Amino acid sequence: MGRPALSLRFILLALFLILAAVLMRGFWLPWIGEALVLDEGAAKADIAVVLAGDAYGHRIEKAAELVRAGYAALIDGPGGSYGNYECDLAIAFIAREGYPREWFIPLPMTAHSTEEEAAVSVGELERRHVRSFLLVTSTYHSARAARIFRSLLRQRGDNTTLRSVATQDEFFRPHTWWRDREARKIVFLEWAKTIAHIFGV
Repeated sequence: MGRPALSLRFILLALFLILAAVLMRGFWLPWIGEALVLDEGAAKADIAVVLAGDAYGHRIEKAAELVRAGYAALIDGPGGSYGNYECDLAIAFIAREGYPREWFIPLPMTAHSTEEEAAVSVGELERRHVRSFLLVTSTYHSARAARIFRSLLRQRGDNTTLRSVATQDEFFRPHTWWRDREARKIVFLEWAKTIAHIFGV
């Protein structure tokens, strides 16, 4: 008699937790999106580093704003886009919007992850004797990217400082991400990558 009663209590507890989660989704669903974002804003720095991965041009547009405000911009660019480097495509895109190409410094590379992109970028920053930089990337990518870059700088004993500058995304909105199919995919993938980075896999 004891075992069925215990099973019933577990079922009732599970149902209660599910109901509570549904009723409180307005609290924890936005948190899942907000936790991906780190926007520290622009401040005085030697250069802005614009990460690859935005096919809509929002990151390079933010770089153009920063250059206009007095920063230089280093544009990361892995290959693989129909034989082109992404940095070249991004600079061509922003040039069509009327910004001078010479404002932007392309950094072609072979990279398949943010970790690999960070390694190439930090190496280039060291070569240029950069002591502070702005890290420009999409909102959903900003917290993880900043952790990766800061972790790499610590590993290298590099005192270079960075500030994370988050740009809008075509689909992701931290407070309502679950209402958009593309945003749901972004959140799932970004959390998977975040957890993998935390556990070093």
